[in-house]
Amino acid sequence: MTSETSEITCLQPGQALRVAVDEGFAVRVLEGSVQVVSPPAWFGENVFNVKSTVQAEEVHVVERGGWIEIVALSAARVQGLPRPAPVSYVNGTRVGRLVQLLTGALAWRS
Repeated sequence: MTSETSEITCLQPGQALRVAVDEGFAVRVLEGSVQVVSPPAWFGENVFNVKSTVQAEEVHVVERGGWIEIVALSAARVQGLPRPAPVSYVNGTRVGRLVQLLTGALAWRS
């Protein structure tokens, strides 16, 4: 499973999968249940991880990029869904271009 493609991975109970993902990556559980452990975060000098239980037919979206861990609580099939490409809108008017320039929208233009 990578953060660029959508592929299905089968996990046995207790099996863990660690994968580097980008912000907005989604984990979809097709069968079974898994626990998704977020990338490590720091609060002062303390390191912590957020753990979320995801059941069959549910989707968990990763808020921060980094290494996540997917632990199977039962036999499970999971699918990784990369973040969709941003939609760009090009406005040809002077005011529209100024607004896009100020908001950084021109950086996404194809």
